[in-house]
Amino acid sequence: MDTLFDLAPPLRFDRDGFRDRLARLAEQNIRIGGSSWKYEGWLDQIYRRELYMTRGRFSKKAFEERCLSEYATVFPTVCGDFAFYQFPTVAFWQKLFAQTPPGFQFGFKIPEQITVPQWPMHARYGALAGTANPAFLDAQLFHDAFLRAIQPWQSQTGVLIFEFGTFRQNTFGSALEFTRALDPFLAQLPAGWRYGVEIRNADFLKPEYFACLRSHNVAHVYNAWTRMPELPEQLAMRESRTADFLVARALLRKGRTYEEAVQSFSPYREVQDVNPSARQGLKELVSIAQTEGMAAILFVNNRLEGNSPGTIVAVTT
Repeated sequence: MDTLFDLAPPLRFDRDGFRDRLARLAEQNIRIGGSSWKYEGWLDQIYRRELYMTRGRFSKKAFEERCLSEYATVFPTVCGDFAFYQFPTVAFWQKLFAQTPPGFQFGFKIPEQITVPQWPMHARYGALAGTANPAFLDAQLFHDAFLRAIQPWQSQTGVLIFEFGTFRQNTFGSALEFTRALDPFLAQLPAGWRYGVEIRNADFLKPEYFACLRSHNVAHVYNAWTRMPELPEQLAMRESRTADFLVARALLRKGRTYEEAVQSFSPYREVQDVNPSARQGLKELVSIAQTEGMAAILFVNNRLEGNSPGTIVAVTT
């Protein structure tokens, strides 16, 4: 196997060297980070265990309350997947942004109330399960309930991601049908923010989809996911670069479900399954950004290979 994709993690994690490498990339406006940050498996790699000891024992509570501040001393960005499930309060945003320095940037998934046309058949949705969502692609709700709350921290918000789950044929049967609904929504979005769209229908990666995003300078989010083309394949699509910045989320190996990844990799202490294709795609995105002077925001999930810091080390070395 090519040594670039060596499975074995380093015996000693060079935290300071890793931090400095990411900082140099951030100086080029290329930010690479994880999807979320509360991972005990990163102790003794990213996190110093002694900072979270109470009465001689590791405190999970202290760790979850304070580890974002230490995360931000190493990484220049993180994706806040939590926002997908709720409209956080202003008090929540104040506490969150207070834990990171001014140069640190978040990516946020926009609440599903904006991106789900029909509530999934799942117990957590209660009586709403299976019903139509009247707030789907409601630009006014997005502005009033989300953008207005984070306006004071606009400079610390690197990208806002509209993640659309896999659409059934009877919802949107084609890329054209989807973009006919998406286009007027994107047209109403306030200027001054970076937006990205992430889709889970591989057959929607068509010229009409890319053209819709390009007309609004909205990034196609290159995503490594169980039923999407590999990152290099998406990058090879001639029209896939739709904005003056790049966004990627490396989430799962193609063909592997979220549940399988959690079971296989938790608690995410080390790389367990090297994904050469995803690494190649991430390295290509870095190279494009460097060559063309573009901003790039790349997020790597633990469930891609088992340990996102280890994946990012390989991609940036």
